[in-house]
Amino acid sequence: MSRQIDRRAFLRRGAAGAAAMAVGPGLLAACSTDEPASDRESGPGSSPRSGGTLRAAFVGGGASETLDFFNGPSALDLVRARAWHGTLGNLDPSGPDGVRYGVLKGIDIADDLSAYTLHVRPGVRFTDGSRLTAADVLHSLSTLAANSKLPVYRLAAANFDLAHAKADGDLKVVLPTLRPIADGRMILCQGNFLVVKDGTRNFRKGMPSCGPFRLTEFTAGQGAAFERYDDHYGHVPHLDGLELRSIADSTARSGALTGGEIDFAHDLSPVTARTLGDNGNVELVPTRSPYLVGLSFQMNMKVKPFDDPRVREAFKLAVDRQAMVKTVFYGKAEIGNDLPSIGFPDYAEGLPQRAHDPERARALLKEAGAEGMRVTLTTGPETPGMVEMATLFVEDLKKAGVGASVRELPAGQLYADFPAYAALPLAGSYQMPIPALSTYQMSTAGGSPSAFGWQESATDTLVAKARAERDPAEAGKLGTQAQRTRWEDGNQVLPVFKPNLNARAKGVRGIRDDLFEQFPGFSQASLA
Repeated sequence: MSRQIDRRAFLRRGAAGAAAMAVGPGLLAACSTDEPASDRESGPGSSPRSGGTLRAAFVGGGASETLDFFNGPSALDLVRARAWHGTLGNLDPSGPDGVRYGVLKGIDIADDLSAYTLHVRPGVRFTDGSRLTAADVLHSLSTLAANSKLPVYRLAAANFDLAHAKADGDLKVVLPTLRPIADGRMILCQGNFLVVKDGTRNFRKGMPSCGPFRLTEFTAGQGAAFERYDDHYGHVPHLDGLELRSIADSTARSGALTGGEIDFAHDLSPVTARTLGDNGNVELVPTRSPYLVGLSFQMNMKVKPFDDPRVREAFKLAVDRQAMVKTVFYGKAEIGNDLPSIGFPDYAEGLPQRAHDPERARALLKEAGAEGMRVTLTTGPETPGMVEMATLFVEDLKKAGVGASVRELPAGQLYADFPAYAALPLAGSYQMPIPALSTYQMSTAGGSPSAFGWQESATDTLVAKARAERDPAEAGKLGTQAQRTRWEDGNQVLPVFKPNLNARAKGVRGIRDDLFEQFPGFSQASLA
């Protein structure tokens, strides 16, 4: 049995950390059913040590944190849920079909792309001893995910006819598609689609779960504690326990790490991470491509003069991308080309890199009658680097003749009133690392509010055709064509892709082996 975590000691430690800085037939074969580690961190021939409790700190959502991850507003809500509940699968660009499976052992696709059959891994058990079945997967997708407020979960309902999904026995779920889809595995296996027991409505400590850990404590804004689930399918964790702490400030997370209060600090600022370079007790472990976060600026095409493509082009030419990489990230980032999802197979690699040309930008603004225009760029510290990049971008715009200024909102407030955010003329943003066509459908297609006025049915059609194409080469051509329209006429300036600058105590291993999007998991983690 895993050891119990002392409740009072856990809450005392969590509060101290927060206070530190105010804190069948006709179907194609499925891909591999194994769950290989994608990036082994242990040395050659070494074996992870079993036991111990790993303590990790993240930016949380304060009092708004919730155990209902289908509607949880913060990244920590999902990280917590991933430790607690089983996942359908993860994106894995190096794996067959770009995914590796979790509680599923595979996904078959009908020849005519009209349906997907999800095969449940036999023998997966919830913590109450019951077996996971197709009914649990169906409930999690068709009831909970389908009614979620979060775009990442609505992505399933936008592609699959969940109202007519059905269980076929105990170990199969049949999902009809709303239109032909060839890349549906990459939608379902993003690491976000987790499974709870059929009939679940309320999320609470002690509810049945099938993830690598059992939840033992949770206090919104402070943290959560877990113990190992010894009957976890596939791979039983090395750790006895796990603590996830909510510490908003980057410096406070770093101080907790160097002070021995935690073993892992997530998403440090570039300045903070730089100060750890000579610390022999910690290691920097930045995420790697394709798990890089795109930092961008959104121009609202419903607001003049951003309805003019010349103005949008001018803003893209004005930005000095190289200076941002060098100044904000000390060279430890990649230059962006105004498109998300760099590093994924469907990213449009063949497009020319947009230049830094402030003189051309100034000429385009004059041509559009927007010379001397004034604009406020609204941003906030939602992830490290956003505010610093906005400050540099405003200076770049001034050199092109734009009267620009920065409005910085407090942490957690930029997206709090999303309709107000989507109405801003110019806003900072960031893009999660998921495939390019999925990103487009989730945030841009059909005039989504997060599209900031972009509504081009011809591009939507190209994306749909690309996603319905079985031939990878043809799908790539269509996808690149669609992305070219965004590159040429789109309303997004995306100058930089940054890694999450994580840090760990010496001897901590295996966290990268359970990476999803840019977030770490702990099912294969171990301590020295």
